[in-house]
This record gives sequence, C-alpha cells and structure tokens, in this order.
Amino acid sequence: MLFNSIDFAFFLPIVFLLYWFATKKKLNLQNILLFISSYFFYACWDWRFMFLLMFSTLVDYFTGIQMCSAKNKTIKKIWLYMSVVINLGFLGFFKYYNFFIESFTDFISFFGLHINSLTLRIILPVGISFYTFHGLSYIFDIYKDKIKAERNFIDYAVFVSFFPLLVSGPIERATHLLPQLKKERNFDYSKASDGMRQILWGLFKKVVIADNCGVYADMFFSNPDNFSGSTLILGVLLFSFQIYGDFSGYSDIAIGTAKLFGIDLLRNFAYPYFSRDIAEYWRRWHISLSSWFRDYLYIPLGGSRGSTWIKIRNIFIIFIISGFWHGANWTFIIWGALNALLYIPLMLSKSNRNHIEIVAKGKMFPGIKDFLRIITTFALTSFVWIFFRAENLEHAKNYISIIFSFSLFKIPEFPEMGKAIVTILLTIGFFCVEWFGREQQFAIANLGVKWKRPYRWLAYSILIFLIGMFMKSTETPFIYFQF
Repeated sequence: MLFNSIDFAFFLPIVFLLYWFATKKKLNLQNILLFISSYFFYACWDWRFMFLLMFSTLVDYFTGIQMCSAKNKTIKKIWLYMSVVINLGFLGFFKYYNFFIESFTDFISFFGLHINSLTLRIILPVGISFYTFHGLSYIFDIYKDKIKAERNFIDYAVFVSFFPLLVSGPIERATHLLPQLKKERNFDYSKASDGMRQILWGLFKKVVIADNCGVYADMFFSNPDNFSGSTLILGVLLFSFQIYGDFSGYSDIAIGTAKLFGIDLLRNFAYPYFSRDIAEYWRRWHISLSSWFRDYLYIPLGGSRGSTWIKIRNIFIIFIISGFWHGANWTFIIWGALNALLYIPLMLSKSNRNHIEIVAKGKMFPGIKDFLRIITTFALTSFVWIFFRAENLEHAKNYISIIFSFSLFKIPEFPEMGKAIVTILLTIGFFCVEWFGREQQFAIANLGVKWKRPYRWLAYSILIFLIGMFMKSTETPFIYFQF
C-alpha cells in the first residue's frame, strides 16, 4: 500500500476515525488498533512477510526481557550477541546473499578458476532494513542501560511496526517512541492540522517533483550514449531532486500521518541541499540513519578520538557501511567511500562543526561566500549521486566519461523538452518555497497561518490541484522501498 495510492486514501481516514472514536480514547485499545492496522498495512505488500516481521519482533522482545533479567554482564552480552546475529543474519540473507555469492565467484574467476555459483531468487521483504534497525537500537539501548525492557508486547510491537514508519522510516529509537505509546493521547486539532499540512507537502514533493523529475532522470540514465554531456548533467540534477523529493516526501507523509494519531516521529530531513559543506549535509540528510550509525557504530569505534589514522578509519567504516546498507551493489559502496573522501578533510581540519545553524538564519538571502559554498556542496553531492543511481560501476563510468567529453559544451537536447521545461520550472518554484521555509520543520508549516481563511485555503487548493494535475496514471513506488 503506497502513501500516494487510492488504497491509502481510504485506509488512513478509516484508521483515524476508529482510533479517536471507536477506542473511546482508551490507551490499550488505541495501541491494539495501531498494531492491527500496521500489520494489515504491511500485509498489503506481501502477507507472507508478516511472519518475518513478527519473528523479528518476538526475538527482540524476549531478548530485551532476558537481558534485563540477566544476573551478570556476560549473560547479558550473550543475549545481545544472539539478537544481533539473528537480526543481521536475516537481513544479510534476504538483502546480501546473492551479492556475496556473485562477488566471490567474480573474485575466484579473476585467478582463472571457475565455479558454479548458487544464487537464489530472493524477494527482498519491504522495510526489512528499517524494522531491523528499530529492533537493534532497542536492544543496544537496553544493553547500555538507557532503557528497561518493555513488558507489554503490543506496545513494543507497535514501536517496531507503526505503519507510517514501517516501510521507509524514519528509523525510530525506543527512547523516543515507546514513552509516547505508554502515555495517554488526546486529540489535538493544532497537531492534526499541522500533520495534514505536512502530508500535503510530502505528497507534492513525491507526486509533482520526484515523479516528474524521475521521468527524465530515468531517460538519461537508461541510455546515456544517446545524449550529450550537458544533457547528462541535467539528468544528474533532476535525479538529485527526484531522490530528495521522493524520500523527504515519504518522511513528511510519515511524520504528518503520525501527528494525526498524536505521535511525534524523529525528523529525517532538514533542507540538506542548503548545506555549506558535506558535514552539514550529512547532519541534514536522512537524519535518523546518520544518527543511528553515529550512536551505534561510529562512537563505539572511538569516534573522532585517537590518532589521525583511527579517525580516518572510522569515517570510512561508517560511510561505507552506510552505503552498503542502501543496497547490495558495489555502486553503493563507492558512493559511501566518495562521501567519506569528501568528509575527511573537514574532519582533519576540525571544521566539520562549523555550520550548525541553518544558512542565512533570519535573513532573506545568504551572503556570497555561503551561496558559493551551497552551490559547491550541491554540485559535489549531485556528482556522487551518479554512483547511487547507476546500475553498476561500468554504467557509472560510462555516464561520467560522456559528461566530461566535448559534448559537455553542447546545448542540452532531448525528446519532450517542452514538458521538461514545465517540470524544471515547478522544481525551481519548489526550491524557492523550501528556501523561504527553511527555518521551519517543513517548508509550509506556517504557510498562511496568519492569512484569512479564504487565502489560506486557496494556497492549499493550488497544491492539491497541482498534485492532481501532475499525478501519474500508475502508482509510482518510493525509491527507498528497495532498501
């Protein structure tokens, strides 16, 4: 069930009405409803994988209780290792089995040896990377004595499977979400209306910006040999906006939907394309994943303490694993490694914390220096996106070689340029709205709040009209569903 589908348009209001009216605001009934609704939501993808989700949930639920009951640190650590092995074992099998088999076969063939690799036709369960990390963060926090084990199974199961975040995040923490599930929730009109605005903006990002930019980005990346270098640069830029609109749009819809049920989810994006360096960019892009790797991998490895070699090693580890988390392909590993190379000079010069606040805070426009920094950072991250989007390393190499050919100086030319201009103008308009709303949690959080009601609703109606006008005839899945 897609957020941008007719099914979800019926599903959400039904669950909302049952949640606030049929449960009579009783906390246990509300959580039971969320549990049932979340599993129904997941079953709409493939009901068979509900059992994998349930098994993962049961493992961590019972592991958490056993860890809290452990008589000494050794037993507690054994339970921790068991959970990690099981969780990563399932994730590794479904997501990486064929990758490792094929990579090993290629490595052996390099030395002139040939073996028949046993690859399997494995279906990747939707959301497995996300709910696995939900469970692992819970277990890690219990081990570190940050939280106690949750004894109420329904409450814990909702933490893992809450339908707005189940498929593509944000990656929640038990310390943040579980206390909300234990606390009485009453309907808050201002929070619900704020959630509706965020859902509307998320749908606009996905349907109008991401899906339409994706049409041309897919065209250029599918057949790069048919286009000039200048056209392929346009393709890179369009993909940059496609993936941002797609994933941040999903996050906005997820966070906005949770607000309708009186629940706050972690923020996942904070205007990353307005960053002035790569370090700031990674503090603003997929925040829940970046902070997860920081807290559960980077800091335990030693973080930025120790020798220069240790610091460089840790940066490479966290970025390469982050890249590998996205998919079983060498392109993602290279994507992660390139981001590490861009980040390391900032870390070594101790300038990776220079830009904490949003750019030009309290001002209409940035200064020349900040403007140039934003352009440079956006150009670098967009270039690295080539490896993320490419099907394999040869594809990425070919795409880049055409960009840096003499055709770079040609005027971009491709089929349906007229329609593409409309998409580009819409994207520019979207980017302007994001800029002027950059100090808010999401760009239209305060849109028209002080306006008279007719003008406010006119603005919302324009967004709804654009969504209806530019929506594709077929439902377009979110990019991060494959991760």
